[in-house]
Amino acid sequence: MPISRTLRRALLSAAVPTALLLAPAGLAQAREQWTPEVANAWYDRQAWMAGANYLPRTAINELEMWQAATFDPKTIDEEFGWAEGLGFTTMRVFLHNLPWEQDQAGFIARIERVLALADKHHLRLMLVIFDSCWDPKPHLGTQREPLPHTHNSGWVQAPGADIVGDPAVWDARLKDYVTGVIGHFRDDRRVLLWDLFNELDNKFGPPPFDKDDLPNKKELSLKLAERTRAWALSAEPSQPVTCCIWMDLAREFDKQEPWQKFQLTASDVITFHSYDPLDALKPGIARLRSHGRPLICTEYMARPRGSTFAAIMPYFKDEKIAAVNWGFVDGKSQTKYPWDSWKEKYTAEPALWFHDILHADGTAYDAQEVGLIRGLTGAKP
Repeated sequence: MPISRTLRRALLSAAVPTALLLAPAGLAQAREQWTPEVANAWYDRQAWMAGANYLPRTAINELEMWQAATFDPKTIDEEFGWAEGLGFTTMRVFLHNLPWEQDQAGFIARIERVLALADKHHLRLMLVIFDSCWDPKPHLGTQREPLPHTHNSGWVQAPGADIVGDPAVWDARLKDYVTGVIGHFRDDRRVLLWDLFNELDNKFGPPPFDKDDLPNKKELSLKLAERTRAWALSAEPSQPVTCCIWMDLAREFDKQEPWQKFQLTASDVITFHSYDPLDALKPGIARLRSHGRPLICTEYMARPRGSTFAAIMPYFKDEKIAAVNWGFVDGKSQTKYPWDSWKEKYTAEPALWFHDILHADGTAYDAQEVGLIRGLTGAKP
């Protein structure tokens, strides 16, 4: 039976169990942002979560992961099994608009397959809709080979600069992708949350990608993110929606940029990124706590910067902040190399890996580190 918008607003604005019951329901009309009370009640029902950003070792980017010709469920199954062995309960996975444009039914079927594999290994997925990072000229078909000894050399933005720079085509080329994917999985418990736009204001793309980025990318990406949020909510997801903040976590709210204010105020639960050591991270956590919403870290862990599992993960567990690091299995993305590998020449892998936990055969890069992770997650022997 449909619930009126007036009644629904009244229930969602009240910190009562009835509001909690409404949050996971798929209703006929566009839902509103969860109140802090509803968001915290949802989060309190979750055990502490840990996981990693996920790309199969056989894929150089999102397109190679999701296109039919290179889709690799065998590897995904194997690697999700390794994640389960670490005690991980979630993985963050990037989608892309181009496979939807190419083959909607096939793309949905492949997402279904990945979700089934995740569920087999007791993982729930954070699905990322758009991403502002790296190559602004994504294309379907064969993807480039990795640049030797270079960090994440094939990653692509979603959507590309051709679409971001032309707001007149957003409705025609992006709306159905957002509402179609979220609408299909809006009541699927295997989807933990919807991450609408990864680092929407990121203009730090390495050469040669930086010269192809739009000069007004931040402003356009903010407008697209606002549109994306409206589309997402119109699909009535039972899961929380979020848009991650990744810069200036400790800055006072009234001094933050418009896109940072959007990231903080448009999210049901606050997701954030930090590659800082613990002392530098803590002031940002204190500032984020002031918004009264659950905190989920969806990127951390860069060993040479002091953002290590040993330093950060126990703190996140003590604070009940979900911990999702960047990098899982060493593969074509080559994120064991540092960011500066775009400018500095490397001829062999670094002694201290930047990201990633496991070698391509599933063995630990650092056995002591893996022992720490398994101890914190309570992984079965």
